[in-house]
Amino acid sequence: MEESPKPPQVETHPNEFPKDVANLAMLAHLLGALVGFLGPLILWVVKKDEHEFIDDQSKEALNFQLTLLIWYFGAIVIAVLSCGFIFFAPWVPYALQLIFGIMGAVSASKGERYRYPMTIRFAN
Repeated sequence: MEESPKPPQVETHPNEFPKDVANLAMLAHLLGALVGFLGPLILWVVKKDEHEFIDDQSKEALNFQLTLLIWYFGAIVIAVLSCGFIFFAPWVPYALQLIFGIMGAVSASKGERYRYPMTIRFAN
């Protein structure tokens, strides 16, 4: 008796998720970069039970955006106390919001967990 040939074994990367899951995780980061904490918050509340990757990445984006709110407040206080000499201070958190939000979106679209630097973990 002749054995039938075995199909080739396809190795799957441990971080591969269905494309819709990766897209929703990516959306959490993009919404954070564009509209602040409300985007990731709404996505987390609505989609957190669908997949743990969506839950994790939307909480990560939400935590970063809440941390940035503190940074924005501090930057505005610094700009006011310096009598406008450091008028550009509020632009620093905004630039970080865009840069890290895009980096998070790219990582999530690849199925990789992204961790924002200097983030307070409000939602665990």
